Amino acid sequence: MKHTLAILLLAASGLVGAADDAGTVKSVKGSVVISRADQQLPAAPGDKVFPRDRIVTAADSAVGITLRDSTVLSAGPNSVLNLDKFAFDPTTHAGVVDATVKRGTLGVISGKIAKVDPKSVTFRTPTVTLGVRGTEFVVEVSEVEE
Repeated sequence: MKHTLAILLLAASGLVGAADDAGTVKSVKGSVVISRADQQLPAAPGDKVFPRDRIVTAADSAVGITLRDSTVLSAGPNSVLNLDKFAFDPTTHAGVVDATVKRGTLGVISGKIAKVDPKSVTFRTPTVTLGVRGTEFVVEVSEVEE
């Protein structure tokens, strides 16, 4: 009974389910906004990012994000990044990273998911889909009409 009560208290406090986040904002330069559902949230170091978040950097702005599998994302000025899907099992290192770069630049250092199964990591642009085969790469997307 004590264990059930403890689990219920943790669930009510919001601590259970915290692993649903995809990662953490590590650095912010200038103006960076996280769009989540119908909210526009200014990004700050320590903020969590979640699957389906859109990260938007303004001119002269940048953001660094570390995903839970140790993937590092660095978005430059005037960038739009959609974190479409993210899942990670810390025991097996299996999971999925699926993101779309709508515009701007994104530097990526792949993490544990790519080491276990590179086909589980995908980055899209308006014109191409990239599969991860190496550990570091940069994506640059010019302005395109949507």
